[in-house]
Amino acid sequence: MTAPTSPPGSPLPFTARTPEDVLALVPVVLGFAPRDSVVMLTFGAAQPFHARVDLPGTGAGLAEMVAALLEPARWHAVMQVLFVVYSPEPSLARHASRALRVAFGDAGIGVVEVLCADGLRWWPAEAGSGAVGIPYDVSAHPFSARAVLEGRVLHGSREELRATVAAAPALSVGVVAALARECGDGLPDPDWAADLVTRHSRDGTVPDDAELARLLRGLLDGVVRDAVCRDLRRATAPALVGFWTEVVRRSPAPLLAGPAALLALTAWQAGDGALAWCALDRCAEVDEAYPLAALVAQALLGAVPPGLGEADPPVEEAG
Repeated sequence: MTAPTSPPGSPLPFTARTPEDVLALVPVVLGFAPRDSVVMLTFGAAQPFHARVDLPGTGAGLAEMVAALLEPARWHAVMQVLFVVYSPEPSLARHASRALRVAFGDAGIGVVEVLCADGLRWWPAEAGSGAVGIPYDVSAHPFSARAVLEGRVLHGSREELRATVAAAPALSVGVVAALARECGDGLPDPDWAADLVTRHSRDGTVPDDAELARLLRGLLDGVVRDAVCRDLRRATAPALVGFWTEVVRRSPAPLLAGPAALLALTAWQAGDGALAWCALDRCAEVDEAYPLAALVAQALLGAVPPGLGEADPPVEEAG
């Protein structure tokens, strides 16, 4: 999966000067520490972005992996890239590095460096098969400390991030009961639904079971679903991420697709591509062809910048 990823809510740049700086920067811009992945940092484009893809377990999938990174880089006219290949298998990391250098070089995109890392040690991709690697620990790095001070949550893995949007059956029991009471009632007014989302996201509160049940029924209708996006902007997206995360966790499976797609849309607007992909995964659990989810996936795969088309300039992002 490829997605523009950046720490939401901060325009302040991070300047990486050493390999250790790069290794500390990656979890900050992704929101989690990657494993079995290739991370691409881009430079020189009008809209710089960072991206992560799964590293295939065998060399057979390397061409598809390279293409997933090269396509958005070419589309955005990226001038230079830096790769970090995360793998406990040095030979696989070396093959991936070679494939990336060749493909991007042929495309006229400069490869600044390819680093390989296994979570404990890093080594230059050009190092021989006998390289032992250099130990590293980013937990006390100034980038990590700064991220914590700015209120960012850095997850230890993508699985930890995925768990933040996992179903919480204990929280959906009351919603299911409220849905039964709502049975037979008409759909909610779109303005009511939009006001509900605005109020709770603004105040940092959560809807009660009856409110949520009514909202979930409304999201089955496209007019209501469009209405709840009324106030979605780059500036409001972080608060809305919190709201839709709560809704996704409390939604019974038959009504999950709409809230999960809306969380993906909102996370993309917040600059959190990793969370957006996790929300799309939740949506696919119940509906692999949900139209809004497909649109968000296209935006993520194309590294379309959040805030595109807004009247006000989007908040500057680190990538």
